[in-house]
Amino acid sequence: MSDSLRRATLRQLQIFLIAAEKGSFARAASELHLTHPAISMQMAQLSDVAGQPLFEKMGRTVRLTEAGHVLLPYAHRIVHTVREAGDALDGLKGPQRAGVRIALVATTQYFMPRLLAMFRTAHKGIEVNVTIGSREQVIRQLENREVELAIMGRPPGKLVVSAQPFAEHPHGIIAAPQHRLAGCRLLDPKLLINEKFIAREPGSGTRYAMEQYFAEHGIEPLEVQEMHSNESIKQSVMAAMGLAFISLHTVILEHQTGLVVLLDAKGLPVTRNWYVLHLQDQALSRAAQALKGFILEEGATHMHALLRGLGAEKTSPASRKPRR
Repeated sequence: MSDSLRRATLRQLQIFLIAAEKGSFARAASELHLTHPAISMQMAQLSDVAGQPLFEKMGRTVRLTEAGHVLLPYAHRIVHTVREAGDALDGLKGPQRAGVRIALVATTQYFMPRLLAMFRTAHKGIEVNVTIGSREQVIRQLENREVELAIMGRPPGKLVVSAQPFAEHPHGIIAAPQHRLAGCRLLDPKLLINEKFIAREPGSGTRYAMEQYFAEHGIEPLEVQEMHSNESIKQSVMAAMGLAFISLHTVILEHQTGLVVLLDAKGLPVTRNWYVLHLQDQALSRAAQALKGFILEEGATHMHALLRGLGAEKTSPASRKPRR
């Protein structure tokens, strides 16, 4: 098999990776601006080169065969080694003529675009390619070397990465303004036991921080309803469907306009860190080094400016007792 694969083309391997990711030749064709027959032909030729089928059809979708799963990590390695070589050659022209790929976990969409815009103003020639996804998606992109840099709140445990904190990441509990606990000072966390919570999915950094806070204070909520986006969580809280433990970066506007309040409970806010990271064995391009340096130098100041005011007025007037 290894001898026959020498006849495989880089383009075929690129198509193979997209088709494997999309689980559909039709979606791969749309992504690559090719026709469905062209994708099918290229994958048939690659299967012939490999000496065995790489995909099996499941209705309108396709999935990898055992041979396809074996080839997958090698195809990733080949394609991204070629890309890194191109980046290295571009880097010889200086960082002002290169590009950088960065992946962001979804919560960072509330502050990273502005920080990246500041970077592009300072480095006008650098092209910044950004993807936003779940924590698991970002980790997979790192692992597959699809990106050079990533921003997340908790470094992955299964990858050997270089992770440097660049700003604090506060979490708190939000409520609708009319909630019985709104406006009370230094609430005993035990008062949260009988509350309904709306939370991010297991595995997310916010869910992890919430579970740690609950464990430390002996809290077992009455009910936890999972939602996969911060926007859905905020809308549910504003509709008085429950409380939410959430990244404070996501509620700046809603807090300023009085749509939600921050509960003043003991141990809040829970402060973690935001990290800029990359694979430890990956040589960063000059553009990636420039972006990483900028984030480390400017990130904390930028984040502090965004969060100004949240700590100054955590809740509504604070002299009331909890309403029963």
